[in-house]
Amino acid sequence: MVPSLPPRETQMGFLYLPPFRVQGISVAGEEAVVQIPELDIVFDIGLCPRPVLGAKTVALSHAHMDHVAALPYWFSQRYFQKHPPGRVVCHHSIAGALDTMMKGWVDLERQRTPYEIVPLAVGQETELQRGRFLRALEVSHTVPALGYVVVERRRKLKAEYTLLSQAEIRDLRSNGVDITVDVEIPLVAYTGDTSPGDFLLAKDFVEARILIVECTFFDPEHGDRARVGQHIHINDLARLLPHWKAEHVVVVHVSRRTPIPFARECLAAIAGDRQIHLLMDGRTNRARYEQQLLSCGPQPTESAVTDEAK
Repeated sequence: MVPSLPPRETQMGFLYLPPFRVQGISVAGEEAVVQIPELDIVFDIGLCPRPVLGAKTVALSHAHMDHVAALPYWFSQRYFQKHPPGRVVCHHSIAGALDTMMKGWVDLERQRTPYEIVPLAVGQETELQRGRFLRALEVSHTVPALGYVVVERRRKLKAEYTLLSQAEIRDLRSNGVDITVDVEIPLVAYTGDTSPGDFLLAKDFVEARILIVECTFFDPEHGDRARVGQHIHINDLARLLPHWKAEHVVVVHVSRRTPIPFARECLAAIAGDRQIHLLMDGRTNRARYEQQLLSCGPQPTESAVTDEAK
C-alpha cells in the first residue's frame, strides 16, 4: 500500500493593512511568529519562516516554547546569511536565561553566533527606526510577559500657528518662539499571551492604529480554561473591543481545536462595524487581498518591473 503524502506545512497568514503588512503563523501551543516588515520587527518567534530573517528585531512576549523556540536559529541564520547580528527584546527577568541558552549553543555548534539581548521593564523603550520606538507594556500571563507598542514621534505645528503664512512662521522661529509640539502616534500594538485586565485599556492599546490581540478560546464552555491558562476568551474580547480605537484588530493564537469558520462567525457576532481579522483565515484574507489588487488597477508584471529598473 502506498502511503499518503505528509500534511502540508502551515502557510503564513497575510494581511495588508496600509501602510503595514501583518504576516506570520500563530497557532496556540504550536508556534507564534508575527512580522511587521515595514517596522523591521517580529513579535515572538516560535518557528522561523524564511521571510522573518530580514527583520532586525524580535520582540519576545514571553518564553513559552511556542513563542521562543526558533530564537537561536534566527540568530544563527542571520549570521550565516551575513546580516547584522540579530536583536531580541524581552522581559528583563528572562534576559539572563536567554543569554545562558545562547551560550549553550557555542559548545554544541563549536562556533559563536553574535546576538544582542535588550531587557525591558514595563514602560521602557528601545529605538526601532528613526523616530519609531518599541515600548514594553504591562500584561499578565503564567510566566513573566510583556505586551508591546510601536510608537512614532513627530513634531507638529501648534494649533495657534496653523493659519500663519510661511513668512510669519519663519519670523517666529528666528525670534526663538517654540512653534511646534511633540506628538506620539501608537502605530501597532501586540498583546502577546495574556489574561484580560485593565492594563489592556492603557492608552497605547486603546489608541493603536493596528492592535494584534490573542484570543485562544471560543467555546462558551471554555471560560475556566481561559482563566487557568491566563488567555483571552471571545467573551473577554467582546468586553474589551468597544474600548479600543484601532482601525484594524488582528486576532492571533487561535488553537486547532477551533475551526476557522467558527472563529470567524464568533468574531463577526461581536464586531459590529469594526474591522476584525483572523491572521490565519487564509481564504478570507486572500479574497480581501485580491480585492485590494483590483481596486488599485492593473499591476506591473515582474518582467516590466525588471525592464524599468534597467
